[in-house]
This record gives sequence, C-alpha cells and structure tokens, in this order.
Amino acid sequence: ALRGEQISNIGSQDMNDEVWFKLARRVNELAAMPDVAGIVITHGTDTIEETGYFLNLVVKSKKPVVLTAAMRPSTALSADGPLNFFNAVAVAANKNSAGRGVLVVVNDWIHGASSLTKTSTTAVQTFLSPVWGLIGTVAYGEIEFFRGPVGRNTTDSEFSLDGVAALPRVDIIMAHENMDGALIDAAVAAGAKGLVIAGVGNGNMTKAALDALAAQAKKGVVCVRASRVATGQVGRNVEVDDDKLGLVASLGLNPQKSRVLLRLALTKTTDLKQIQRYFDEY
Repeated sequence: ALRGEQISNIGSQDMNDEVWFKLARRVNELAAMPDVAGIVITHGTDTIEETGYFLNLVVKSKKPVVLTAAMRPSTALSADGPLNFFNAVAVAANKNSAGRGVLVVVNDWIHGASSLTKTSTTAVQTFLSPVWGLIGTVAYGEIEFFRGPVGRNTTDSEFSLDGVAALPRVDIIMAHENMDGALIDAAVAAGAKGLVIAGVGNGNMTKAALDALAAQAKKGVVCVRASRVATGQVGRNVEVDDDKLGLVASLGLNPQKSRVLLRLALTKTTDLKQIQRYFDEY
C-alpha cells in the first residue's frame, strides 16, 4: 500500500538528526505493517545520499524503501519530479526490489544507498554511483535490476536506534595544501568525538595535519581517513601507517557517508579494530 503522509516540511538546508530519527522510526513502523509493500520518501537532492545511507543502516526490513528527488521545480520546463516519483513508486511496488537495501531512484536510474553521490550542482543527471555502479534502471515503470546491494544493510545491519537518544558529534575536515592542525584541534575542542578527514588522493594530508590527527587519536578521538576524490578507495596502511597512528581507513565510503557510519559506530564502541571492521563490511 502507498500511504501519503508528511514527516516534515524541512529541506536539505535544515536537515538534522531530529528529522532523521523521526523518519527512521516511522519507516520501521510502516514497514512492520502487513498491508505495506514498500515505502517511497521524497527528499531534497543535497543530502539525500546521507539520509539514504543512514536509513540503509537502521531500517529493519527487507521491504523496499526508496528515496527520490528532483533537480528542477515543478514549474520548470521539463520538470523531472513527476517521472522520478512515478518510477520510485514502481520500484517500491516491485517484489524484486526487496532485499536490495535502501534505494534511490532518480533520472531513470536505481542507485544503492551506499554507492550514489551527487556530482553536479545543477544538472538533472547529477547522481552517479561511480565506484560500485547502478543497482538497475527504470524507464516509465519498467524495471531492470543489475545487482544486489553493496555492504551489509537493513535486516543484516548491527546498528539500531533502539535506546539511542542522540548521535555523537563527528566533523568532516577538508584537506588541502599547507594544511595545519588548527581545525582538527578546534573540532575536538568543540565536542567532536570523531573526525573524518576528506583527504587528498588516497586519504592523505600534510605532516602537520597528520601529526595533529594522530595526537587526537591517542586521546581517544576516533579519526577516519577518507578522500575528497570522487572515485577509488582509501586503502589501509598504504601511504599512511594507520596501525601505528591509530587511524581508520574509510575504504569505499566517501567523507559524508563515513561520517554517518562513524556516528552510528560510536554509539556501540570506540574500539578501532571493530570500527575498521564496520567500514569493511558496510
């Protein structure tokens, strides 16, 4: 069944943890109802990949959960919203969508929540899955699936919001030429329990920044090396000695999704081996 209801009238500029918690809990409530076959969520394009990945980790159902969005307003020439919504409903209603994790349907493409990212500020074809590829395609409701999900998700996920009142603060810091450790130290001073560095190349940064990051890691702040580069993985112990410095490598997750996973991970543990396992499996 398709149920029309409004979780919140908040756009991407105001997306926050309160909305995430409310959305996730309502999705779990709806998914548990026997007369609900699938769920479609409309969302702004700016943070849809983060919301999708968050739901991918905390929704406890194999039923299809599909997010969709629009790059053009309904008043624009060739508005993309109506067809995106039509296709999203078709995917959510398709029995073969079950068990593929949370999906994002935009511009005739079906993305997995762990793989998609926004790549253009204005283009209609802004969403790509550059590392893992598409889940499938949908053309006017006609669906073709290519693969299943990447990484553990939904009913196979260890994460849950049960008993969780709030998520710990995790900040993303962009690496750049001549970077020092000032922002790293400032983020921790502001209350960050974890840090994600959007590093250059293979999760790299200047020696000054790396020294500051390692110093915070020794104090118990969980520090993840990700990359500002659009494709490729950040390998562990490749160019940086993560074992020696006490750091976590993001592997296939971009900085924004690394932040989502780390926040949930910190509700369970601060053990670096365990958190690295999460990045390997999710």
